[in-house]
Amino acid sequence: MPKEIEINDEKIHLGEDKQVNIGIARLPTYTSIDLSIRIIRAKKDGPVVLLTGGLHGDEINGIEIVRRLISGNQLNLTSGTIIAIPLMNVYGFIQNVRGVPDGKDINRSFPGTKNGSLAKLVAHTIVKEIIPKIDYGIDFHTGGASRANYPQIRCVLDNEMNLELAQAFAPPVILHSRLIDKSFRKAAQRKGKPIIVYETGESMRFDEHGIQTAIEGTNRLLNHLGMREGKLDSPYKPAVFKKSSWIRSKVAGIFNPKVKLGDIVKPRQIVGKITDPYGNESFRVINRNEGRVIGLNNSPVVHKGDAILHIATSELK
Repeated sequence: MPKEIEINDEKIHLGEDKQVNIGIARLPTYTSIDLSIRIIRAKKDGPVVLLTGGLHGDEINGIEIVRRLISGNQLNLTSGTIIAIPLMNVYGFIQNVRGVPDGKDINRSFPGTKNGSLAKLVAHTIVKEIIPKIDYGIDFHTGGASRANYPQIRCVLDNEMNLELAQAFAPPVILHSRLIDKSFRKAAQRKGKPIIVYETGESMRFDEHGIQTAIEGTNRLLNHLGMREGKLDSPYKPAVFKKSSWIRSKVAGIFNPKVKLGDIVKPRQIVGKITDPYGNESFRVINRNEGRVIGLNNSPVVHKGDAILHIATSELK
């Protein structure tokens, strides 16, 4: 780690705690929108870890996780640096939507360009100003729409450093997740900066259990990297899965799940039912493979083809 880190022409030295704002663009009202970055540096040399939330503007849990971690400087770093961006997508946050005003997804716009769409401009800023400064990262996410996620780390299991970071975090579930084209994680990995993704809860809702699990997991990871003193044991022995798949509704109607997030399910188990609104018909939802429920659609009203249950399968023993 260098003695000074420079972001947006501002220099942050060892032992400093500084807020840096990078101007992105303006709203039609001519209100400026900034990417607000907190840099917390210990007095001693060490790794640089990036903590990010709100890449999708309606994913409130990630924003709250990073906010709580940096609030009052409770990280208690003994070495190294935290670069924290609680809210990466200010535009989506303002409008309570996933993307930016033109409808594009920032997490499918990397590495971006300074002359492209708004999503590509935000992505370009992150790639240019932030990724070169870090060693590792945790990107905090939340399930989309009304779909809730069980606390889990997603990473590339074949990547030794990815797996090491995930196991040090020690969540209830670790799931293999390939690198997706034009994603934040893939753009960082191409520059040799491993980033793992944490998922919990659903959009526009706090998941207190998942938030606390993330805070404790982050502290365990920082301990593992030698950035904090002491040891924080995990209440979980992480279950590691190679695959996952969604069970989709075969009919439209009212969905009543018979399982909860985190439940272990067996082949041919009835995991829910879909009824018509009038009490005349009822259809069973049957699970196909042994696994664990890591995603659940909380919307009672479903259409044919809707994703209703996400099952992690092929557990590594």
